[in-house]
Amino acid sequence: MAEMEYSTERRHCRKGLLQNDELYKYLLDTSVYPRESELLKEIRDVTADHPMAYVGTAPDAGQLMAMLMKTVNAKKTIEIGVFTGYSLLLTALSLPDDGKIMAIDINRKTYEIGLPIIRKAGVEHKIEFMESAALPILDKLLEHKNNEGCFDFAFVDADKNNYLSYHKRLMKLVKVGGFIVYDNTLWGGTVALSDPSLAPEEKRPYLKFIVEFNKTLAVDPCIEISQVPVGDGMTICKRIE
Repeated sequence: MAEMEYSTERRHCRKGLLQNDELYKYLLDTSVYPRESELLKEIRDVTADHPMAYVGTAPDAGQLMAMLMKTVNAKKTIEIGVFTGYSLLLTALSLPDDGKIMAIDINRKTYEIGLPIIRKAGVEHKIEFMESAALPILDKLLEHKNNEGCFDFAFVDADKNNYLSYHKRLMKLVKVGGFIVYDNTLWGGTVALSDPSLAPEEKRPYLKFIVEFNKTLAVDPCIEISQVPVGDGMTICKRIE
């Protein structure tokens, strides 16, 4: 049993950008896993054998997100890209009982993998899941002026070619002083390659979009940013105007 548990944990030690897997495992074992909810561990476990398990939110990134949400006393959040619901459950556990999450994903089947655990946690009432592409929903929200600035926090882990489009809309929907967090902004370290053709084949289709996105955020005067090497790279934006 111990060996099986170790193997499950080890599968989650391959997403970091630290110099080696052993150092990333040390970080997780020392600072992340001891504080991680047992329910979040359950979602990691049920996701581990999924063929796309690698797209799930990294636990160290999730820990940082939870701290940010609590810092701004978030009550209303929006999440674009849900997968099996690790970040969604983490958000629901971080919000007060009357908190609300608008969760958008094109695939309900993957959401339903983690749904029993979300129900077990007693937080399903906080979640409005919408099976849809995100841009039409964001545009629909913006048709109503009272939706501007109505969200305290946003998390995006979805189609990278649309990150800029999401950002333009979320900058209207998230309040001044609120946070927008984007996952995968270091894209396995490939953003630093001088020759994009050297990137692994599976990274190439979205690489140019992420590089352009990073450049755009770096000069956006309406936000403060911090790009941190947790998980696969996470960019934290605080809306300041």
